[in-house]
Amino acid sequence: MGFKENLKAELNFQNVLVKELAAKTKISKRTLDNYLRTNANDPPATTAVRIAKALGVSVEYLVTGKERKPKKSFEKCNTDIIARELKKLSKQECCVVLDLINSICTNLH
Repeated sequence: MGFKENLKAELNFQNVLVKELAAKTKISKRTLDNYLRTNANDPPATTAVRIAKALGVSVEYLVTGKERKPKKSFEKCNTDIIARELKKLSKQECCVVLDLINSICTNLH
């Protein structure tokens, strides 16, 4: 998937309207609508950065659909990334993850 498809998916995932993104980025709704069109060109890099920041994702994610993997250090924990990854799991796998989280939290207290 490309920028257009990933942007559409992220807006849907976060339940954000184009007009809300326009207000956050100070990019006109019409311009954003143009990026979401069928034969749309990708935005300039500076615009893509503004969109990514407003959505709390990386430009790389909007362009490729994949998050960059950390090399030696952990990335800042991002609940949006965690939620997106959980959506890929089955209900049973989600329950296992929830049990793991509960176990970690119990051991911290």
